[in-house]
Amino acid sequence: MFGTSNQSDNVPVAHATMVHASPYDHSTSNAANQDQNPFLVKKQPTKCRDPVFAVLLYANVAAIIGVFIKYGTNPLATTADQQQDQQQSNGEVVVENDYTGVIYSSIATAGFAAVLSAIMLQVLMCIPGILIKVALLFNVVLAGLAAVAGFLSGNFILGIFGAIFFAIMVCYAKFVWDRIPFATANLKTGCTAIRANCSVVFLSYIFTALACGWSILWSLAVAGIQDTLITCVDQPTADGTGTTTVCTDPNYGIFFLLFISFFFTHQVLQNCVHTCVAGVVGSWWFTPESSGFCSSAVFGSFLRTMTTSFGSICFGSLLVAIIQALRQIAEQARQNDDVGQLLACCIDCILSCIQSIIEYFNKWAFVYVGVYGYGYCEAGKSVIQLFKDRGWEAVIADDLVGMVLFFLSLIVGLVTAGVGVVLVKTTDLWADFAPGEDAAMIFAGVIGLIIGLVLCSILMSTIASSVNTSIVLFADAPGEFEKNYPELSREMRQAYTAAHPGCL
Repeated sequence: MFGTSNQSDNVPVAHATMVHASPYDHSTSNAANQDQNPFLVKKQPTKCRDPVFAVLLYANVAAIIGVFIKYGTNPLATTADQQQDQQQSNGEVVVENDYTGVIYSSIATAGFAAVLSAIMLQVLMCIPGILIKVALLFNVVLAGLAAVAGFLSGNFILGIFGAIFFAIMVCYAKFVWDRIPFATANLKTGCTAIRANCSVVFLSYIFTALACGWSILWSLAVAGIQDTLITCVDQPTADGTGTTTVCTDPNYGIFFLLFISFFFTHQVLQNCVHTCVAGVVGSWWFTPESSGFCSSAVFGSFLRTMTTSFGSICFGSLLVAIIQALRQIAEQARQNDDVGQLLACCIDCILSCIQSIIEYFNKWAFVYVGVYGYGYCEAGKSVIQLFKDRGWEAVIADDLVGMVLFFLSLIVGLVTAGVGVVLVKTTDLWADFAPGEDAAMIFAGVIGLIIGLVLCSILMSTIASSVNTSIVLFADAPGEFEKNYPELSREMRQAYTAAHPGCL
């Protein structure tokens, strides 16, 4: 169901006309509306986009699987000699650690972190403006504390840099403070869209599990061919009492290809989530009736992401992966003294800037890929042109939403770390941990911090993708937003008009 949108000079006004159509269906009962509805105008014909890059991804995964099958190591296999070495060392019996506590604590903290993350989402919906201000002030205070700590400890370099960042953060806070209401409205809209299609969060966790599996597979495959990557020889120690193994002459060509393989797949999995969320929010924006738990919006978006749009996702992901691989090679060359420290630092700085530009481009391009089914290059050009036409370059440069999402993830991580420590103090799960209770508390706290931070970050990444999509669609189709969600639309229009007078 779509409405015909007529925008005045200042405020978009929707004149609703009943049209029975799916956002991914070209058939409607009114041909005139097809020409005026932004979705029906921009929706691309269904076909595979940029398929060559999808083939490259499949070949990459197949190659690593092949290497693993032929050369990979089995981390669970131990020889009889290794088992004996585990029992004795220098004639003394070695006490093996009992990791039962690690397993049960991980499960308990993961469950706690999942519940706390869901609670944080509800808190975010209730007081988004307050949380954005708190997160912004938190960064200012943190920079100030770093400067004070540096000067008090006698580390004047840390103090000077901390003071510089403190001044920058104060100026940034002053500059964006008037834009907080618009960021608040964006955040509320993004959260509403995710809550209406909450099953998309489970897809995020599935892709995260796949990323973990890929990391393990890649590591085991590389471990099996490490002799061809690095030359290792035994050399006498300086005192002449023994020998030590020194590894030199890394094969940078093979390392470069392996790093591309690793980062390529990780980027694809990450961007699949972003594109899938964009498609779901697009359906929620244009056809509210398609939303729901395990709805057609979620299933349809996932299907398009993994089929017709998959090549475009692989295209943008490969560009970032190449830059990431080059940065890793530069770091290895620096560590091996194959290039000077200053040159390596300059190379990494340049590559980091290029990576940030491509990632920024991808963030917005994949919205058009997910919503309208564009190819990668065409999507990027179209969405950037949209922002230029609207004069929104300053709007999309703000990262207030990302700041508050990381702040909440950090809170969940710290609280979950505390839960891990409490489990050590109040239960017998870690009673048989050989290093002792103090080490167990540190270990459990670190595990809780990582689990809480990762699980909450996954949820918050879907919110970030939803917010980015909402910004694009608010610029592209404000009339449909006004018709389907008038209260949210009014909040966004009023906040945007207050922050950027005369731009609507």
